[in-house]
Formats: sequence, structure tokens, C-alpha cells
Amino acid sequence: MDEIQRNFSGLLNKRGVTVSERQLEQFELYFRELTEWNERMNLTAITDREQVYVKHFFDSASLFFFIPATDLSTIADVGSGAGFPSIPLKILFPNLSVTIIDSLQKRIGFLTSLTNTLGLDGVRCIHGRAEDVGRDPQYRDKYDIVTARAVARLNVLSEFCIPLVRPGGLFAAMKGADPQEEMDEARYAIHELGGEFRNIISFELPEDGSKRHIILIDKRKNTPKKYPRKAGVPLKSPLVEV
Repeated sequence: MDEIQRNFSGLLNKRGVTVSERQLEQFELYFRELTEWNERMNLTAITDREQVYVKHFFDSASLFFFIPATDLSTIADVGSGAGFPSIPLKILFPNLSVTIIDSLQKRIGFLTSLTNTLGLDGVRCIHGRAEDVGRDPQYRDKYDIVTARAVARLNVLSEFCIPLVRPGGLFAAMKGADPQEEMDEARYAIHELGGEFRNIISFELPEDGSKRHIILIDKRKNTPKKYPRKAGVPLKSPLVEV
């Protein structure tokens, strides 16, 4: 264990998350695979090892600092990109059943290879648009928690994610800058899709103090059958109150 890993482990310990030697090995292998694949395709602009550990791995783990992981068994990650936040969460909480949804086949190829390399069981990587997956009975209204990290504005993201959440489950949108304006413009969409705003959690990343926000939305009822709309429509025409 070197200084970067010790720091990472210590930061997680302060949040009540214990990291084993095996898990640290998996995170290091994740870093190596990420940077190697990044030379062939665009996965991340952050490649410095220390920053990857804090701004990707620790930031991903932060979701479960505020939500009891013991209450969750299934998670869907929409627009996962390079696997954030779902793969770090799966490493730390191996009993999670994870579904990753991404519209780019190359990224799904990376994530499938990564989960095999890391020896992670119970991870399903789906190539598809969130709107199409959200209409599939196999995935609709199924997950304890659905999350997305910096994918789209909240009124659009809600239509991507809320249909996948089971009634009684949770949608968690991970954001950087203050999302209050997004929250205000998304209230109608959230209600229309069967959700109810719970709260916004604000915190800072260690080292550089970068601002982070997690918007928590409870799924109160099944999403109406007309949502999500056809692929591409939510981005072009976000749900707004008429």
C-alpha cells in the first residue's frame, strides 16, 4: 500500500467504509485499465493517479456515505461512461447487483472487459438508450436505486432514470455545481414521472474542496406508461408544465 492508497483508505474509513487489501488491489487494477483504455478511446480527462482516486473513486463512493448500503440490493447506473459511480460502489459493496446502461458500444466494451478483469460478479452491462431500456419490462420499475453522474440536466435525467426505479426506491442524481436552478425547473417532470423530491446533499471533495451535490428523489408510484418518451425526445423537449 503506497501513500495514495493509504490516503484513499483513510478518507473512506473516516466515512465509515472499510477497504480490504483485495479491494485496494481492484481499485489499482481499475486505474491501470482506465488509463490504458483511455489511450485508445475517450473515457476520462482525469488521468493523474491521485486525482483518479479522489475525483473518480472517492467521489463515486460518496453516494453511499448518505444512503445506507445495507438497505439496497439492486442499482442501475445510467450513462455510466467509464463506470462511475457503479463500479467503485460494486468494489466496496460486493453484494450489490449492478446494471450499467450506456448508449456507446465502445464504453460497454470497456466496462464488460473491466468487470471481467476485476473479477466482479453480478454486473450487467447494457448497450442502449436509457429511454429504450426504461420501456423494457425487464428493467422498468425494478431497481432499489438508480443513479447518474453528470449526464444531463435534471429535468431530462429524471425521464431517463425515474422509470427504472421501483416504487419505494430512490433516484440519486450526482451533480457538481449548485443544482438549485436545475431542481426548480425539474419539479414538474419529477412529479409527472412518479417521483417526489426528498433533499439535496452538499459536500466537498477532500484535497481541493470541489463542490458536490446529490439530489435524492423518492419514487412514490409507478411511472405512467407514456414515459419515457422515444429516444431523443427528452433531450429535445424536456418535460415542463404547460
